[in-house]
Amino acid sequence: MASFEVIGGNKLKGDIHPQGAKNEALQILCAVLLTAEPVTISNIPDIRDVNKLIELLADLGVKVTRESPDTYTFQADDINLDYLKTDSYVAQGRAIRGSVMIMGPLLARFGTCMLPKPGGDKIGRRRMDTHFIGLQKLGATFTYDSQDSFFHIQAPNKLKGTYMLLDEASVTGTANIVMGAVLAEGITTIYNAACEPYLQQLCKMLCRMGAKISGVGSNLLTIEGVEKLGGTEHRMLPDMIEIGSFMGLAAMTGSEITIKNAQIHELGIIPDTFRSLGVKMEFHGDDIYLPAQDHYEIDTYIDGSILTIADQIWPGFTPDLISVALVTATQAKGTVLIHQKMFESRLFFVDKLIDMGAQIILCDPHRATVIGQNRQVPLRGISMTSPDIRAGVALLIAALSAEGRSIIENVEQIDRGYQYIDKRLNAIGADIKRL
Repeated sequence: MASFEVIGGNKLKGDIHPQGAKNEALQILCAVLLTAEPVTISNIPDIRDVNKLIELLADLGVKVTRESPDTYTFQADDINLDYLKTDSYVAQGRAIRGSVMIMGPLLARFGTCMLPKPGGDKIGRRRMDTHFIGLQKLGATFTYDSQDSFFHIQAPNKLKGTYMLLDEASVTGTANIVMGAVLAEGITTIYNAACEPYLQQLCKMLCRMGAKISGVGSNLLTIEGVEKLGGTEHRMLPDMIEIGSFMGLAAMTGSEITIKNAQIHELGIIPDTFRSLGVKMEFHGDDIYLPAQDHYEIDTYIDGSILTIADQIWPGFTPDLISVALVTATQAKGTVLIHQKMFESRLFFVDKLIDMGAQIILCDPHRATVIGQNRQVPLRGISMTSPDIRAGVALLIAALSAEGRSIIENVEQIDRGYQYIDKRLNAIGADIKRL
């Protein structure tokens, strides 16, 4: 296990370029299974979860050509379905949660798939029901082997279009169902569909491949199935979670940072949410300029009551930035209630922040009250462990703002979602050593 040694207290200064969007990559890469023709994808982040999914696709028979550091061409013209029965596939599938999204494409094109219970962050219950129920409504049948935690999914008579109302607006669930429906017979209508920019990107790419999808960007998708899809080229968005992380980092460390080519129109309410925590920013074209701030103050509601920041389905505030918003509030002036609705274990890293000197009351598994210290009591460096991707980067931000030396163990968790984060931050003045 690797660790970061972080010497805090340095002010950062300079430009930083966000990586390609991790959550988009996991969907887009699975979509290459829908066609036998070449698909070229650019702005792919070089991170653990994405690289593991590319390895899985290659082992499944997809021809993978790396055109440049961030651009790959994939051709799924000779898929080996027998690979799904191997121990190697089981290990790969359980290592990354994104592997679940091979299910829709394989069912649509080949009528069969096997899926080990997927891995991913340990942030609470992450049920799979939306995926399975949606694909069942398209005609797939499922059996689950509780002995080896394996799902066997079949659609020998081809998927058939239908109407469905999803029980939750699951992003990956919607993606799986959309990828199944594009090659299904007839028309599929999906109500309460997720409409995150990642999902919009997937739908736009599928349409360029020949799919017929209307309602993109809304929670009502209508998909007219087609016989086959062709190849295309696709460029992924910059990672909105990384962009939000840099907003919090600038405020916590009092740094002057410019986030380059941020695709601001795709960020939803992320900028305004960080503004509500007192983070100043200016938009210069498609760049976000964050000036150095000695102090920043949390807003209150119009009647003077305490601000609440809660995660919501898109276009609400993304749950992946709740951890960063929480750590940003610790050195602001004022108080905020952080409400993480979706996952009951995502706030369980706040004990580390309390050990660093933050004033936080963990009300229950979903809510924490943060009393900002207005930099009157700086955080102090400690030794800690990264429990998941987003908590890991929140702890890194805390360590960079703290006095003294911090050690962060298990930084492979951070590497799963943030590309060369130590090197990129060191380039603008951070002091992070990988041990």
